[in-house]
Amino acid sequence: WLGLPTVFGCARLLWCRLYRGEETMPVLAGISSGPVRGTMMILSRRHRMMAAGASGATRKSMGLSAVSRNSLASNAEGLQDAENAEAGSHNGSYTSLGVVNAGEAGKSSLLAVDEGEKKGHEQVTWAAWWQVQLEALKDIFLNYLNILLIFVPIGQYCHMTEMESCYTFTANFLAIIPLASVLGSATEAISAHTGQLFGGLLNATFGNAVEMIMCIQAVKAGLIQVVQGNLLGSILSNLLLVLGMAICASGMLRKTQKFNAQGAAANMTCQAVASISVCLPTMFRGVANSTDYQVLMISRVCSIFLMAVYGLFLFFQLKTHSDLFTDDNQEDEQEGQLAPSISLVLLFLCTMTVAVCSGALVDSIEDVSKVYGLPQAFIGVILLPIVGNAAEHATAVTCAYKGMMDLALGVAVGSSTQIALFVVPCAVMFGWIYDQPMNLAFRNFDTACQMLSVFLVSQVLQHGNTNWLHGAMLMTTYLLIATITWFIPEAN
Repeated sequence: WLGLPTVFGCARLLWCRLYRGEETMPVLAGISSGPVRGTMMILSRRHRMMAAGASGATRKSMGLSAVSRNSLASNAEGLQDAENAEAGSHNGSYTSLGVVNAGEAGKSSLLAVDEGEKKGHEQVTWAAWWQVQLEALKDIFLNYLNILLIFVPIGQYCHMTEMESCYTFTANFLAIIPLASVLGSATEAISAHTGQLFGGLLNATFGNAVEMIMCIQAVKAGLIQVVQGNLLGSILSNLLLVLGMAICASGMLRKTQKFNAQGAAANMTCQAVASISVCLPTMFRGVANSTDYQVLMISRVCSIFLMAVYGLFLFFQLKTHSDLFTDDNQEDEQEGQLAPSISLVLLFLCTMTVAVCSGALVDSIEDVSKVYGLPQAFIGVILLPIVGNAAEHATAVTCAYKGMMDLALGVAVGSSTQIALFVVPCAVMFGWIYDQPMNLAFRNFDTACQMLSVFLVSQVLQHGNTNWLHGAMLMTTYLLIATITWFIPEAN
């Protein structure tokens, strides 16, 4: 329901570029050097040759490369006939038939050379295209984080053999961390071949796919408190922990770090709207004579409004005010990228794998909480968000350490905005689909944490510069919330 427009758009893009002849696959993959330009030059020379008719001097200056002895011999004979015809024109001894024969011989030899050169160019271009794809796949998979992919089959083995819930939970918990990184890389590769608005919708759908899939699995299982805690924890993790560590990493090398305050203010305004949308249904639940059905219907209506606000924010960010979100220090996009076809296959396989692993993880939460005494609030607010935010966490800290603070803010604050305005209402909509009472009436403690965190981060980012002390304050707030969630009693 969510990914169908995205998949349809990508399929249409591939069809236009591959089967309508608008671009070749190498050009689609970002390879437009050497052989492709040579082929286009040969084609343009052929049209000029046909337009020139029987001009022997024009054919002599073509400078064609040798492909085979037969085509060279034929070309030489054609050029010699043309020279003879031209010489005869000065002596008054040539006829129109000789000119026509010379032109036909030169044209046929040129077509033979073109066919041989095009075959050679196609082989070189496809080889270069596959080499670029292999290098891009190496960049995605050959990193230390992907060592944890070994836990994907281990987690499924533990789940299918019904081993202890602790083993199943731990193995699938570790398996989803690298899958989130691969999923994000595949999403970025597809977005690079699309327009800004379509790329924004793609990132909205798959940018937080791990959180989305885990929420769907938990909603389907009826773990409403875990879903609400996971969504709140993802927002708090990005706003407090990830952003705090990024600011501290930048403060290790710089006394102060400047960034685009207007772009950050736009994100925080959206965060405030999302906080209000959670606070109002929570407060309405305490109104006298209010029913759970009324709270549920209010939550669904508010979710529709939130998704509309996120669509407006995408249009604002990518179209009308894109200059507010541009990072001047961000490096240019590299040429070697995955083609859309390979990116779609990788995205599909990774999404299916995450769905399987998250299903096993969710099934083991209740047993882990009962047997080992681990509070479900702590699992939802603290542990599960670490799974989906591990790759973003590393990216934000690395970018901030290199001085790209705007990019770090886009990863940390932008991701939390995406969760608050898109993933949270989508979870409510899936609760509607599965007939589960998923609503926006969180616990009073959860609502207070979200409101106060948004207020604190707004105060930190309002001046357009930060220092390491700001990052320390954000991380301290996150530790305070984590400590309190450990002591939240279970509902039963």
